[in-house]
Amino acid sequence: MTTTHEDFHAIVNVAIAYTWALDTKNFDALNDVFATDATGMLNGVHCDTRDAIIARISGSLLRLDFTQHLVGNHQVVVTGDSATHRCQLHAQHVRTGTEGGDNFIIGGYYDDVFVRTAEGWRIKHRIMQPTWRSDNANVVKK
Repeated sequence: MTTTHEDFHAIVNVAIAYTWALDTKNFDALNDVFATDATGMLNGVHCDTRDAIIARISGSLLRLDFTQHLVGNHQVVVTGDSATHRCQLHAQHVRTGTEGGDNFIIGGYYDDVFVRTAEGWRIKHRIMQPTWRSDNANVVKK
Protein backbone atom coordinates (compact mmCIF):
# COMPACT_ATOMS: atom_id res chain seq x y z
CA MET A 1 0.00 0.00 0.00
CA THR A 2 1.24 3.49 -0.79
CA THR A 3 1.69 5.97 2.04
CA THR A 4 -0.33 9.08 1.28
CA HIS A 5 1.05 12.56 1.68
CA GLU A 6 -1.65 13.26 4.30
CA ASP A 7 -0.84 10.16 6.38
CA PHE A 8 2.90 10.85 6.20
CA HIS A 9 2.47 14.41 7.46
CA ALA A 10 -0.06 13.45 10.13
CA ILE A 11 2.33 10.84 11.56
CA VAL A 12 5.34 13.16 11.43
CA ASN A 13 3.24 15.85 13.15
CA VAL A 14 2.54 13.43 16.02
CA ALA A 15 6.29 12.79 16.34
CA ILE A 16 6.85 16.55 16.47
CA ALA A 17 4.00 17.08 18.97
CA TYR A 18 5.82 14.60 21.22
CA THR A 19 8.95 16.78 21.23
CA TRP A 20 6.98 19.96 22.00
CA ALA A 21 5.18 18.22 24.89
CA LEU A 22 8.55 17.21 26.35
CA ASP A 23 10.28 20.55 25.88
CA THR A 24 7.37 22.61 27.24
CA LYS A 25 6.80 20.06 30.03
CA ASN A 26 3.18 19.77 28.95
CA PHE A 27 2.99 16.07 29.74
CA ASP A 28 -0.83 16.00 29.48
CA ALA A 29 -0.36 16.64 25.74
CA LEU A 30 1.19 13.16 25.49
CA ASN A 31 -2.36 11.79 25.77
CA ASP A 32 -2.82 13.12 22.22
CA VAL A 33 0.41 11.44 21.06
CA PHE A 34 0.05 7.92 22.48
CA ALA A 35 -2.82 5.47 21.99
CA THR A 36 -4.77 4.58 25.12
CA ASP A 37 -3.19 1.10 25.10
CA ALA A 38 0.33 2.27 24.21
CA THR A 39 3.47 0.50 25.37
CA GLY A 40 7.11 1.40 25.06
CA MET A 41 10.75 0.62 25.62
CA LEU A 42 12.33 3.95 26.53
CA ASN A 43 16.08 3.87 26.91
CA GLY A 44 15.94 0.26 28.12
CA VAL A 45 12.96 0.72 30.45
CA HIS A 46 9.78 -1.20 29.57
CA CYS A 47 6.54 0.76 30.00
CA ASP A 48 3.38 -1.34 29.74
CA THR A 49 0.77 1.48 29.78
CA ARG A 50 0.39 5.01 28.47
CA ASP A 51 0.43 6.27 32.07
CA ALA A 52 3.73 4.43 32.66
CA ILE A 53 5.19 6.06 29.54
CA ILE A 54 4.13 9.52 30.69
CA ALA A 55 5.42 8.88 34.23
CA ARG A 56 8.79 7.71 32.86
CA ILE A 57 9.14 10.77 30.65
CA SER A 58 7.96 13.35 33.19
CA GLY A 59 10.05 11.78 35.97
CA SER A 60 13.16 12.15 33.84
CA LEU A 61 12.52 15.68 32.59
CA LEU A 62 10.91 17.55 35.50
CA ARG A 63 14.22 17.88 37.34
CA LEU A 64 15.86 19.56 34.33
CA ASP A 65 15.90 23.28 33.63
CA PHE A 66 15.67 22.99 29.85
CA THR A 67 15.47 20.39 27.10
CA GLN A 68 15.41 20.49 23.34
CA HIS A 69 14.37 17.37 21.43
CA LEU A 70 14.85 17.43 17.67
CA VAL A 71 13.65 14.68 15.32
CA GLY A 72 14.36 14.19 11.64
CA ASN A 73 14.93 11.76 8.78
CA HIS A 74 11.41 10.38 9.16
CA GLN A 75 10.46 7.14 7.42
CA VAL A 76 6.78 6.17 7.36
CA VAL A 77 5.09 3.07 5.93
CA VAL A 78 1.30 2.90 6.19
CA THR A 79 -0.60 -0.36 5.89
CA GLY A 80 -4.32 0.29 6.28
CA ASP A 81 -4.95 1.62 9.78
CA SER A 82 -1.47 0.88 11.12
CA ALA A 83 1.92 2.28 10.26
CA THR A 84 5.57 2.05 11.12
CA HIS A 85 7.60 5.18 11.71
CA ARG A 86 11.22 5.74 12.54
CA CYS A 87 13.25 8.86 12.93
CA GLN A 88 16.52 10.05 14.36
CA LEU A 89 16.66 12.12 17.52
CA HIS A 90 19.04 14.64 19.01
CA ALA A 91 18.25 15.80 22.53
CA GLN A 92 19.91 18.45 24.67
CA HIS A 93 19.36 18.36 28.44
CA VAL A 94 20.34 21.24 30.74
CA ARG A 95 20.47 21.41 34.51
CA THR A 96 22.25 24.53 35.67
CA GLY A 97 24.81 24.20 38.41
CA THR A 98 25.55 20.51 37.85
CA GLU A 99 29.04 19.59 38.96
CA GLY A 100 31.04 18.72 35.86
CA GLY A 101 28.94 20.81 33.47
CA ASP A 102 25.35 21.79 32.79
CA ASN A 103 24.79 19.90 29.50
CA PHE A 104 24.05 16.34 28.46
CA ILE A 105 23.38 15.50 24.81
CA ILE A 106 22.03 12.25 23.44
CA GLY A 107 21.55 10.99 19.91
CA GLY A 108 19.61 7.97 18.77
CA TYR A 109 16.35 6.99 17.17
CA TYR A 110 12.67 6.33 17.75
CA ASP A 111 11.14 3.22 16.22
CA ASP A 112 7.33 3.36 16.37
CA VAL A 113 4.17 1.46 15.56
CA PHE A 114 1.26 3.83 14.89
CA VAL A 115 -2.45 3.13 14.81
CA ARG A 116 -5.18 5.20 13.18
CA THR A 117 -7.85 6.11 15.76
CA ALA A 118 -11.04 8.18 15.62
CA GLU A 119 -8.91 11.09 16.92
CA GLY A 120 -6.15 10.58 14.34
CA TRP A 121 -2.82 8.76 14.27
CA ARG A 122 -1.39 7.73 17.66
CA ILE A 123 1.75 5.88 18.77
CA LYS A 124 0.86 2.36 19.90
CA HIS A 125 4.43 1.24 20.65
CA ARG A 126 7.61 3.31 20.86
CA ILE A 127 11.20 2.20 21.18
CA MET A 128 13.63 4.97 22.10
CA GLN A 129 17.16 3.74 21.47
CA PRO A 130 20.15 5.95 22.24
CA THR A 131 23.20 5.44 20.03
CA TRP A 132 25.59 8.01 21.49
CA ARG A 133 25.97 10.39 24.43
CA SER A 134 28.10 13.43 25.07
CA ASP A 135 29.02 15.77 27.92
CA ASN A 136 27.97 15.31 31.56
CA ALA A 137 25.67 12.35 32.34
CA ASN A 138 25.24 13.72 35.89
CA VAL A 139 22.79 16.25 34.40
CA VAL A 140 20.18 13.53 33.96
CA LYS A 141 20.90 11.56 37.13
CA LYS A 142 18.72 11.90 40.21
